[in-house]
Amino acid sequence: MSHHPELIGTPFQLLVWNALKTIPKGEVRTYKELAAMIGRPGSVRAVANACGKNPYLVTIPCHRVIRTDGGLGGYSGPGGIETKRKLLLEEGIDIT
Repeated sequence: MSHHPELIGTPFQLLVWNALKTIPKGEVRTYKELAAMIGRPGSVRAVANACGKNPYLVTIPCHRVIRTDGGLGGYSGPGGIETKRKLLLEEGIDIT
């Protein structure tokens, strides 16, 4: 997985953010699935925290990550969870 040159974060954040870029438009992954994708299955909470620290919103699509129970989880961008819901709806994903 190559690192985008202008990304600035901790090594763990960069690992998570680069994994986020592999989630195709119109699809979601859970925080648990994302933790497994990066080879850190026990780091679900840390993955969620890294998503919350993502300063590259939309470019790095943290809005495509949801809770294991199907809930939206959080979104640290402007508008919070309603923006996350709107971004997902624009990609054809309706999570209520």
